[in-house]
Amino acid sequence: MGVHPIEEVAASIAELKKAGKTVSLCHGCFDLMHPGHIKHLQGAKEIADVLVVTITPDRYVDKGPGRPAFPEMLRAESLAALACVDYVAINEWPTAEETLRLLRPNYFVKGQEFQDLEDKTGKLQREVEVVQEVGAEIRFTHGIVFSSTKLIDQYIKPKA
Repeated sequence: MGVHPIEEVAASIAELKKAGKTVSLCHGCFDLMHPGHIKHLQGAKEIADVLVVTITPDRYVDKGPGRPAFPEMLRAESLAALACVDYVAINEWPTAEETLRLLRPNYFVKGQEFQDLEDKTGKLQREVEVVQEVGAEIRFTHGIVFSSTKLIDQYIKPKA
């Protein structure tokens, strides 16, 4: 369905929810699309009628020097090409907190590697607080797990 401004996605979601549809939201960098991402997104789509994916904009990616490896529009277009994804937007904020408040999904879906609800940055913990604030649920997919950072470091970044 393409990449849309986040405000447009919010309006579409509001209409879909009025019509009784449920909405899953996945949010992340999605810097290097890999089988783990695809399985995660397919699992998130199984949870709800509609799957929305938002990505971290280039200016807020904090994965280290040279990241993101791929620019935000290319990352967003890659996600939009997947059959399981209904809407894609580039986030306007550093985390999904404001995105959750704006979109108000039924489910915020993360991969199993986040099931302990902790990350070293504290972002996930703040996002979980907003999930509760907007009356959504956090759900986890379970499947194959890869790390884009490890894959990029191992296969893409030139060795010094």
